[in-house]
Amino acid sequence: MPIPINHSKPVRVSAKESAYLQLQQWIIDGTLQPEEKLVDTELAQALSLSRTPIREALQLLEVQGFVEMFPGKATRVTTIKPDDLKHLLPPLAVLQALSAELAIPNLDEHIFGLLEETNQRFIEAIDRRDGFSALKIDQEFHQIIVDAAHNPYIHSILSSLQSHVRRQFFHHSLMLTKSSYDEHVQIIQTLKEKDPEKVTGLMKSNWVRTIEELSAEKSL
Repeated sequence: MPIPINHSKPVRVSAKESAYLQLQQWIIDGTLQPEEKLVDTELAQALSLSRTPIREALQLLEVQGFVEMFPGKATRVTTIKPDDLKHLLPPLAVLQALSAELAIPNLDEHIFGLLEETNQRFIEAIDRRDGFSALKIDQEFHQIIVDAAHNPYIHSILSSLQSHVRRQFFHHSLMLTKSSYDEHVQIIQTLKEKDPEKVTGLMKSNWVRTIEELSAEKSL
């Protein structure tokens, strides 16, 4: 099992959290491939940790659907299922839309400036055809809105859903397009207008259109 040794390590987190975050990222970006066997001793050595936090991290990843554990036999990375995008879309779109609605009273010029700056970096990444950066910046954009909603339960659920969506993007080498940038511009403007009904519609259509396009591309 080839495991990178020159990876960046999160700071100010527990050993379990550090292992969890790094292993999740490796599964999302394909460093650890679907159905790949995971050996806790090898992972512990690669991450300079003991086996206990590795095992705890793997248990968390199993709960989230990233690994499957067979006690006494093996632990493997889960497969990518053909219908995953279709199943991920409805809850993701609805919760993103609800976040935008709840965020409206909490938005100020600083947050709007942050959204606009993030969206500018997003279109620059698309223009460079840097799909990896575009995907990360798109998540940053939506996370600003989610954070402004001040709802920890939505935050937690969306974090899990978006992790699986990112895995789909990496696995299928899918690319975001300028259409997403244009929709972000509309979302920002509608948030400034404090129109909850319109912004929920825009947020839903942003996710529906994006994933429908990518699903169609994946089926070609």
